[in-house]
Amino acid sequence: MFDLYSIVRPIIFLIEPEIAHKLILKYLKFINVFYKHNNDDPRLKTNVGNINLSNPIGVAAGFDKNGEAILGINSLGFGFIEIGSTTPKKQIGNPRPRLFRLIGDQAIINRLGFNNIGHKLVLKNVKAVRGKPIILGVNLGANKNSKNFLEDYLEGLRTFNDFADYIVINISSPNTPGIRDLQGKDNLKQLIDRVLAERKKINQNGKIVPIILKLSPDLMNSDLKKIIEISLQKNVDALIISNTSLARSAHLSDKEKNQSGGLSGAPIFSISTKMVALAYKYSSGKLPIIGVGGICSGHDAYEKICAGASALQIYTSLVYKGPKLIKVIKKQLLLNLEKDNIKNIKDAVGCKNSKYLD
Repeated sequence: MFDLYSIVRPIIFLIEPEIAHKLILKYLKFINVFYKHNNDDPRLKTNVGNINLSNPIGVAAGFDKNGEAILGINSLGFGFIEIGSTTPKKQIGNPRPRLFRLIGDQAIINRLGFNNIGHKLVLKNVKAVRGKPIILGVNLGANKNSKNFLEDYLEGLRTFNDFADYIVINISSPNTPGIRDLQGKDNLKQLIDRVLAERKKINQNGKIVPIILKLSPDLMNSDLKKIIEISLQKNVDALIISNTSLARSAHLSDKEKNQSGGLSGAPIFSISTKMVALAYKYSSGKLPIIGVGGICSGHDAYEKICAGASALQIYTSLVYKGPKLIKVIKKQLLLNLEKDNIKNIKDAVGCKNSKYLD
């Protein structure tokens, strides 16, 4: 397979990361016009939170915050796309520079701060693609200067309810002060109660959009267990595990390793995978999990699934390996299914859970 990205990557990496990302999005927006429906192997069909997927590989929030290139991204072979995080009002985000490549570590540090064009314009982009058979999630954030984070999430639910296949409540970004406090027991209960009550109010005679919580990889095990208990009790549809991390491994080698912000990519694979395994164990496999964090190969993807993830998302590895990675992962998943004599990817979920709990 001809890999154009491997040729242009050195040029892209000469450009400041945020500018390079915008150029890539412009290219993907251009190929929107060449949209084609993906035909995946039936063995990769799966389900998460009552959402049917043709394959378990999705693109994580942050890649296309504003929903500008949904059709182009889908054409790369993803089973689902998540846009955002988006906030009620347009937000510039934190001062630049705020995005850093850790090339030696195959990682990224960002402190973007929910930069986006706001609900109204994002909704316009979402509506433009709703005639296509694409599974589209919308990740909701809160404005940094908001007086009430909870109301921002409720406004997002009201805005996107009729147009999203699922809604993510992002309570784990490390770059908006106070957001992670919503993961605390009492705050979380209030948040979930209000969100689900609003969903019920909106959908008296219509569809029930799945609600998914996105969690931090920096949670203590005891806090994760409480979140699982609350999520099961309140009937949250699924979890995304995990967001970027504030922790820094002693093994990081790149000169940018001490930048502030959330770390993503290969260095957080192990901690996010263990967190997936713990969540699967704590919920007895009853709470669907979308596994995110450090997936750089088909082997990594299969490990996340065996740990307990029903679906997966990638972002940072796309920066380093390019769009060919999606096909590589899907091919490797099928090879692993054959090797383990498993008929469908759904049957591999959590099959080696205990292996990742140490």
